[in-house]
Amino acid sequence: MPDFLIQLHEYVMDADRVPFLVASIVVTFVCGLVTGPLAGNANPLFWLFYDVFLGRLGDRMDKTSRPRADLIMRGFILTVFALFFALMLGRILRRFSVHYALLEVILISLCLAGGAAWYLLLKLYFTLEKGQPVKGVYYGLSRSTRTNLNSTDTHGLVREAISYGAISLDKGLIAPSLWYLIGGLPVLLVYTTVSALAWRFGKCGFTKGFGLVPLALEKLMGFVPSMFTGMLLSAASALTPGASIGRALAQWWAARGAVAYEQGGPVLSAVSWPLNISIGGPVQDLSGSALRKSWVGPAGASAKIEHGQLKRAIYTYVMAVLVFVLALLAAYVYAGHAGF
Repeated sequence: MPDFLIQLHEYVMDADRVPFLVASIVVTFVCGLVTGPLAGNANPLFWLFYDVFLGRLGDRMDKTSRPRADLIMRGFILTVFALFFALMLGRILRRFSVHYALLEVILISLCLAGGAAWYLLLKLYFTLEKGQPVKGVYYGLSRSTRTNLNSTDTHGLVREAISYGAISLDKGLIAPSLWYLIGGLPVLLVYTTVSALAWRFGKCGFTKGFGLVPLALEKLMGFVPSMFTGMLLSAASALTPGASIGRALAQWWAARGAVAYEQGGPVLSAVSWPLNISIGGPVQDLSGSALRKSWVGPAGASAKIEHGQLKRAIYTYVMAVLVFVLALLAAYVYAGHAGF
């Protein structure tokens, strides 16, 4: 094998971290599927940490009556504080985790999402399948997406669930995993912090200023991983009954730039096109702000999605995770053969 390819492989990722990452993914999914969302939140537990300790402070600082420049500066100060804390914590924990492999697995798991999100989607699907009232499903999906679902009909719930599953796969699993492989625990905690702040204060890009800094930083760190997640979903659609691989490939040209990155961008396109559905659309967040999100999907696709499409979407997410884990294991084996 050419030496420059071996060197490139070494620079991009540390293959020795793959076993820790794969073990963490397994722990995250098994525990999440057993326990379900913690306090109704299916996102990474590190996101919940920031929601609890910085959420109210951020809400007090994010007064929309203030000038835009003032809000941006306030958001910048909060983001710098959170990033400094994450970087210091990452360096401290790295020293301990070097001697305790189980500790590293646990710390990575706290930064990942998976099983709890699947628990939430499966609960909604089985509830709709049995024709039971869906009021009990509102809380978890609403808290996890920070969306007011009180007046949302069944089709809207399914749309929001499918969208959340794709975004959770991207921001809660693929992106943090890639950054861990590249930079270890400190960089993983930095990305998790940025994504948590973007989720909590970014309002899908409709912030009046306070969430602009975390949104910009998350886009800087998350754009390439989101493209990779989109490719995983496209590949998974080939294994999903009822999905069209032709539309999955076509969306990379037809849907390019149609939806803002902050609203889901290539990830939502990669799941909506193969299933021929329309997701997204205007919603209201938990603070009462109107989020005029764009519709995502091929022309003519219906937004009145039945719960059967949610089943296909869940299957797609399962296949995408399996493909991702197999790719990690293949990279690890390959790195071993390459002499790393």
